[in-house]
Amino acid sequence: MKAITLPSFGDADVLQLAEVPDPVLRPHDLLVRNHAAGVNRADVNQRRGAYGRTDFGDSALMGLEIAGEVLAVGDAVQGFAPGDRVMGIVGGGAYAELARIDYRMAMPVPAGLAYVEAAAIPEAYVTAHEALLHLGQLRPGERVLIHAAASGVGSAAVQLAAACGAQVFATASGHKLDQLNALGASVLIDYQREDFQAVVEQTTAGGGVDVIVDFIGAPYFERNILSLANGGRLVQVGLLGGGTGASVPLERILYGHLRILGTVMKSRTPAEKHAMVNRFSAHWLADFQARGLKPVVDSVVPLERAAEAHRRMESNQNLGKIVLAVNHHGAA
Repeated sequence: MKAITLPSFGDADVLQLAEVPDPVLRPHDLLVRNHAAGVNRADVNQRRGAYGRTDFGDSALMGLEIAGEVLAVGDAVQGFAPGDRVMGIVGGGAYAELARIDYRMAMPVPAGLAYVEAAAIPEAYVTAHEALLHLGQLRPGERVLIHAAASGVGSAAVQLAAACGAQVFATASGHKLDQLNALGASVLIDYQREDFQAVVEQTTAGGGVDVIVDFIGAPYFERNILSLANGGRLVQVGLLGGGTGASVPLERILYGHLRILGTVMKSRTPAEKHAMVNRFSAHWLADFQARGLKPVVDSVVPLERAAEAHRRMESNQNLGKIVLAVNHHGAA
């Protein structure tokens, strides 16, 4: 099969299309003919060498989420059969014509969605659900601030929060704010021109927000803490701005009864990952579109031009997911 390989760390041009062996089916695996693969920030970090290795053990190939057609199932698989349309999260191997996926990390593609849309769901929406509902315990009528709201996870979080009946505050570049408003954000903050803490304070009359989902880290930490309402929850999902040097207002944490939680899917055990996927599926999947949810696809790039997709992500110009299209006869 053809796949994108990572011979060495470096800029986007190190990604190369090559002929590689087909994946070997294990008892709990589905063998999937890929039609689309989501591109994630973790892929860019991996390519640059941020994790210190070119793969994570499950596959020597890059890529964390797939959408395609089941070709074969392992002996221990339950609930899936050849011909099923599936999407899901893999431990590498998505940037390829074929992939194997543990069936407990796979989900049916919602009816009416094309594969390129389905590939934009798994990592983004599972992570968003985990941050907002499982950890953040967001409830109807509460206020939530979502940073980097135009990212794949951010745009998913905006939709899920709005569907929960929360008031959504969103930070992003100014030219992306109208689209975030269309997704359900009602308080729009241009992070390049406005101080989000000041906007939150003014909009809530000093009351603060109940939940913050943050991808930035140290540069935002103190202002995040000061923007939370009493009993508020900060869920740290990423560290795009760095993880050290943050000022920690301990008195506010103590007397405000605040909670600070972190979540990273990649470092969780297989059982924890299975539970995350199951929680999202049980809550949202049966009526995904009926609840007004639609994956936000920024752009679709052919598999062989994966380097172009990575450069798009590194430019920070995308709104929603960048997806690689894997061309097969009859692809949706």
